[in-house]
Amino acid sequence: MRTLDADITTLSGVGDALAAKLERLGIQRVMDLLFHLPLRYQDRTRVVPIASLRAGQEAVIEGEVTAADIVQGRRRSLLVRLRDGSGVVSLRFFHFAMAQVQQFTRGTRVRLFGEARTGSTGIEMYHPEYQLLDSVHDAPAPDDALTPIYPTTEGLTQPRLRALVKQALSMLDDTPEALPELVPAALRQRFSLMDIHTALRTLHRPPPNVTQDDLLTGAHPAQRRLIIEELLAHQLSLRQVRLDIQQDQAPALADGHTLQARFLAQLPFSLTSAQQRVLAEIGRDIERTTPMLRLVQGDVGSGKTVVAAMAALQAAANGCQAAIMAPTEILAEQHFRSFSQWFEPLGIKVAWLSGKLKGKARLDSKAKIESGEAQVIVGTHALFQPDVTFHRLGLAIIDEQHRFGVHQRLSLREKGEVAGITPHQLIMTATPIPRTLAMSAYADLDVSVIDELPPGRTPIATVAVSDSRRHEVIQRIERACEAGRQAYWVCTLIEESDALACQAAEATRDMLKEALPAFEIGLVHGRMKATEKADVMAAFKAGDIDLLVATTVIEVGVDVPNASLMIIENAERLGLAQLHQLRGRVGRGQIDSYCVLLYHPPLSDTSRERLGVMRDTNDGFRIAEKDLEIRGPGEVLGTRQTGLMSLRIADLGRDRALLDQVHALADTVMAQAPETAPALIERWLGNDRNRYGQV
Repeated sequence: MRTLDADITTLSGVGDALAAKLERLGIQRVMDLLFHLPLRYQDRTRVVPIASLRAGQEAVIEGEVTAADIVQGRRRSLLVRLRDGSGVVSLRFFHFAMAQVQQFTRGTRVRLFGEARTGSTGIEMYHPEYQLLDSVHDAPAPDDALTPIYPTTEGLTQPRLRALVKQALSMLDDTPEALPELVPAALRQRFSLMDIHTALRTLHRPPPNVTQDDLLTGAHPAQRRLIIEELLAHQLSLRQVRLDIQQDQAPALADGHTLQARFLAQLPFSLTSAQQRVLAEIGRDIERTTPMLRLVQGDVGSGKTVVAAMAALQAAANGCQAAIMAPTEILAEQHFRSFSQWFEPLGIKVAWLSGKLKGKARLDSKAKIESGEAQVIVGTHALFQPDVTFHRLGLAIIDEQHRFGVHQRLSLREKGEVAGITPHQLIMTATPIPRTLAMSAYADLDVSVIDELPPGRTPIATVAVSDSRRHEVIQRIERACEAGRQAYWVCTLIEESDALACQAAEATRDMLKEALPAFEIGLVHGRMKATEKADVMAAFKAGDIDLLVATTVIEVGVDVPNASLMIIENAERLGLAQLHQLRGRVGRGQIDSYCVLLYHPPLSDTSRERLGVMRDTNDGFRIAEKDLEIRGPGEVLGTRQTGLMSLRIADLGRDRALLDQVHALADTVMAQAPETAPALIERWLGNDRNRYGQV
């Protein structure tokens, strides 16, 4: 007997060639067809009067042919005139045979489906699907359900897909137990959820009275049922990861207050109350033997690095190592310099490891990490390569988490397990994550927010300027540099190419040198050696360089309080999060700071909206919410966050209002029906269900 779990080839008419096409759509089992939902629908359930047609409307009409002519225009076409009791419409065919011309004899009745559009004769339909009728009495009944339009692939037609789904629905009718209801009845009633069988049948064959707007916006109860179940499965999978990790043993880092007090005493500033609150939350976590899993969010300049340093000191004071991983060489180098400067007076040894560290220097660094001589280790993802062994890793700090994949975050466990312990994990990001995404992408983490900037930071005034006024912008730089200030000029490109970006930056540097001969102009780009970049950045920080031309490598981690002017070229090409990060390189001192968004007109509506948001606010969380609204969760989080990229039905941007309900449902499932969690995860994540926990 065929089952829903059977291979797709068990369906009638599916051979190896068709199975290969279906596999491209992620359809391998009969069950997969049931969850391959339509993108949209066509309404073929009623015949509408011709006079009611409007441009852009898809409809079924029926009428009598009054004329059929081959017309010569820019393109030769067959033009058929069709009339019913209400009006006249033209049918236009650019591809036709003479046999087709002969079909449309005067007086022939035709029923057809197509999209109305405005043409030279008024309302027209191009290449409609049509059926010749013997008489008005022989017309077949209209469809009894909306017609689904499925996501498809080359060589797979809509009628073929519909026929396959029809077989799968028939099998569901015959063996309903093959698709069990995984949300208990009491919870379905409490959360007003439709049963899953009714939901699937409704979405594949919606009755004529269903409002298409509801279906297109995810508002229909049938969609809501599946959206909630899918989000619930993802939520449960992340909670399972958290439970699995917290079964492990972590070192209790209970001491360290004396070392931290010595560190704070040497700082030229005091911690903000927000930093103190977040440090208390971290301190409570790492004093336990349960591994900490905490995300620290803080807007640009809120002082996350000092918080990370305090946590690293607590690890070192307890005989454990702390590793700080940054996504780029330039940010890792910045952290290495900061931590070395802070920790060496305290007797804490800081080591450095990156992909560009080669030969003896790399071997020496690895040896210090393995022996434990290096107590704090700073680097890029090279820290977690197989050939790197830690002596006793007690705390792993990941900066700018959105740049890394879920796999890399969770692979840290393996590094700690060498010594039989699981390190505490502290995740940091200066890209504020909207609450919607924090609740979803990081459901395995506790969240802390540094929601206060250090005193003395000035708001950054932002303006958008057409690149036709470039000369005015250069004059503005000249005035700033004459006043003893420094400036950035950031070059961006449409194509993500290091080589092209470097060429653009070099050309811009040359242009600015010619325009501003009195000032020292530096250059930083991704193809320079780490030492060269470090030298240029050190010279800029020391004030020896007036204007720094750079690619977006300076997005994070650069702190030059005297820099008060940021020019971002082709700003319309960047997302809000990146624009906000770049702008955050200025406004780090007590002088008035400015950001000029240089754009190339004409602007698209989306670009105009983005630049408007940047002008209106400096609040990173407001910007993040707007970024989510404009770009969607996939782009906001970055494609490496694979846990969210596999959402099949839900859309976090559209469905964020459901997340509180999903959280409450997840709490109840874990408390009252935990046995259903593995089956829910299996249904929606399939073979990917362990991806969060596997490397």
